Amino acid sequence: MPSHAPIPRKMRSNAKSMRKALTDAELKLWNAVRAHRLMGLSFKRQMPIAGYIVDFACPARRVIVELDGSQHGDDDRLIYDQKRTERLASDGWTVLRFWNDDVVRDIEGVCQHIVRVALNGRQSHES
Repeated sequence: MPSHAPIPRKMRSNAKSMRKALTDAELKLWNAVRAHRLMGLSFKRQMPIAGYIVDFACPARRVIVELDGSQHGDDDRLIYDQKRTERLASDGWTVLRFWNDDVVRDIEGVCQHIVRVALNGRQSHES
């Protein structure tokens, strides 16, 4: 029996495409967390989970990091993001959200918060 749900081919293809087209903020965070650079934590980028493609995930600690651009401030998008977060949380994931601008201007602070949550348990961060 597989340890996770099968991922539809289309979603796998979309995730692969998204890995090749990172935003500036995603690239900056990826460079900070890739290859166990962040306190030895292992992150995957553009990972399919529960029918969604999340920006970054640390499966061992069940932490997801989402980076949001200005479109995430719209009412409809806020509702969608909240439902998405609730769905992922129901599967035991902690979802951290940061504005792209926070990552670009304060990558160290963002990384410190991620480490705190990953190593010390669940805390939400809605930016």
